Parts: sequence; structure tokens; C-alpha cells
Amino acid sequence: MKARHEVLFQQLHAYRRELLELAAEVTEAQAEVIPAGFNNNIRWNLGHIFTDQYGWIHALTQEEQPVAAAFNLWFGYGSSPSSFTTETPSFSELLQMLEQQPAEIQERYRDRLDEEFPPTEMGMHTVEQVLIRTIFHEGLHIGAIQALKRQAVERAQ
Repeated sequence: MKARHEVLFQQLHAYRRELLELAAEVTEAQAEVIPAGFNNNIRWNLGHIFTDQYGWIHALTQEEQPVAAAFNLWFGYGSSPSSFTTETPSFSELLQMLEQQPAEIQERYRDRLDEEFPPTEMGMHTVEQVLIRTIFHEGLHIGAIQALKRQAVERAQ
């Protein structure tokens, strides 16, 4: 594996650890709070990160990913917790899925990061480029989760 690919996977795992450490400080009740001025909650953000990463890989490779189609209804762009059903993964289930995802992606694509595909609408044509985008996206949602957590804690006091 190329050195830059090793660094990419280190970042993928490091940012996910950061996300999971932040989420470990959140209760299930806090994960459901939608504060004034917000459209979503922590649970939605976690599911969105999971769904988005596989969604971009699928958009590029057109390969089936280990995520049910219903995830786009629950956590896809433009969705909200109002679309949750009894089948929507719980906060704790999402944490488990998020914990496993980086290793699954690394196992599946470690030797294929430079493989060329027809470009996405954003011009990405390798899994490496998609992972760079999804790591950035995850960072944005870590910030949203931090803000939601602050609001949920203040609300509970």
C-alpha cells in the first residue's frame, strides 16, 4: 500500500475515533433532542455520516454497499428525524455500525484506492478522492454534533 494511502486510512480511523469518543459522552435521550434552530438531532447526524460515506462510494463504483436502501430515507440528504420509523437504527446500533465502517472500507478498498471510475458529479473518479471528501464531511458533522450536544446539555439543566 502506498504511503499516502496509509495516511488516508489513519485519518479515516482517527476521525471516526474522535466521533465515537464525542458520541460516548452523549446519552440516548440527548441524541434525540432537536434544539430550536436545528433541523436534526445527534442520532440523525450519526446515521447521516454512515450513510453518506457508503453513498458516495456507491455513487462512484456502482457496487453494492453494506447499507440498506431505507438508510437514505432516514439519513440521506434532505431527510430528518421525522422520517424515522421503528426500523430506524437506534443510537447504540448506529455507534456499532460507525465503529465497524472504517475497517470494512479499508478491507474492501485498500488495494483499489487508485482504481479509475467514471467521475461523480463532483468530478471524483477514485475511491481515494471520495474518502477525502467523506472525511471532510464527517468533520463538519462532528462540529454539528458538538453544537447539538451543548444545546441538549443546556436544555437538560
